[in-house]
Amino acid sequence: MNTACHQFDPISPSRRDLLRRGACGFGSLALAGLVQQVASAATSPYSVPVTHFPARAKRCIFLFMHGGVSQMDSFDPKPRLNRDHGKPLPFDLPGLIRPDRLGKVFGSKWNFSRHGECGQPVSELFPHLAKQVDKLCVLKAVHTEGEAHGQAVLRLHTGEANFVRPSLGSWISYGLQSENDSMPAFVSIDYPAMHGGVRLYGNAFLPAKHQGTQIRLRTSTEKLPQVRHLESDLLSTERQREQVDVIQALNRTHLQRAGTDPNLEGVISSFELAYRMQRVAPDLMDIESEPQYLKDLYGVGDRWCDGYARQCLLARRMAEAGVRFIQVSTDYHWDHHGNIDHDLPESAAKTDRPVAALLADLEQRGLLEDTLVVWTGEFGRTPVAQIDRGAPGRDHNPHGFTLWVAGGGVKPGFSLGETDEFGYLAVEDKVHMHDLHATILHLMGMDHERLTYRYAGRDFRLTDVYGHVVKEALA
Repeated sequence: MNTACHQFDPISPSRRDLLRRGACGFGSLALAGLVQQVASAATSPYSVPVTHFPARAKRCIFLFMHGGVSQMDSFDPKPRLNRDHGKPLPFDLPGLIRPDRLGKVFGSKWNFSRHGECGQPVSELFPHLAKQVDKLCVLKAVHTEGEAHGQAVLRLHTGEANFVRPSLGSWISYGLQSENDSMPAFVSIDYPAMHGGVRLYGNAFLPAKHQGTQIRLRTSTEKLPQVRHLESDLLSTERQREQVDVIQALNRTHLQRAGTDPNLEGVISSFELAYRMQRVAPDLMDIESEPQYLKDLYGVGDRWCDGYARQCLLARRMAEAGVRFIQVSTDYHWDHHGNIDHDLPESAAKTDRPVAALLADLEQRGLLEDTLVVWTGEFGRTPVAQIDRGAPGRDHNPHGFTLWVAGGGVKPGFSLGETDEFGYLAVEDKVHMHDLHATILHLMGMDHERLTYRYAGRDFRLTDVYGHVVKEALA
């Protein structure tokens, strides 16, 4: 533990004791609320965080393509694959768990064209993103550890697979707090239930208030954003305030006796935040209030992309409201071990239009300049066919893949790094997952080596003892 544990007897108060303690608690709560209101007024509408250096981005939208996108079929064309299609790969595939299930060189089925003033090649599977390519900073030599999804997904979200560590969003919440005292600093929209679960938005040993707030949209039967237990249909707002006051008085009594208890402090903070969220969150999550032209731009109502369109539109609303880190995850539909000819176009169609609309919308509102957008899977795919699933697909490849970032202080219309001519190994200007995390923190004004938290006798950080800022990608 990062703090000493204090033993105390459980509370078993009489009615008189409860009223006495409650009265003291109400007074403390009222005073704390008054102090908070004065502080909020002084910094209205948003608080100004203390950063290590001037931030280029105030917030981050993290678009997770769950399953692993094929780099050679999206943003990293490899002509050699098509020339050698059907031939044996002229080198071994080091580091793969199951090379026995892989076949011959597998060319891409889709054409690439150069787009924008930057001339970045983009697959025909992404026609909408191709129009936004001058906003993108494409990193083509990313690498990580972990052949399995669970390992790679955890490393992407927390920097670590073997131990429970705080998620990227929790570190940003811890470092910057929220811009809006009625909304959390970290929101997770439809977090992945597989390959990590709560760890993908969890706070681990950081104070409990830095865990991501879950918003369910994709699994909502009415296609409306939902935060569980946010509102009560049984009690009026005034009655809920009275109920919260009583609970908080008891919580503060517990805390006073415990001395220090980060978990209890997190509970107290969460009750107050939840109460304040009731006033603003329902309207904020009302994506149906958006004008029709904007819903059409994102693809709301489209048979292919309606789900992710709603997620991206909600992410923009959250960014506009001052949420620091918005995690937006797709379904687990990018894992194309087989039948890639059919399944990859469907995956691209589910996300291409909404993501492109998000970039255009942020720019139109003047938000892209200080909003960092990250688009990535947990790893890439192999240049050879996987042949044990019927129609061929591509296996996992953490040794060289592509992601892109946009806005928030990165070079627009820029490409960095190269994989080998088959698209398997990162070979030039390599970017490790720790480097990506260090760069995200840097753009948000934080030094990844100085953003630490003492726990169990040592200082922890997101990048552990690794990571370098990718300075070549900075504007």
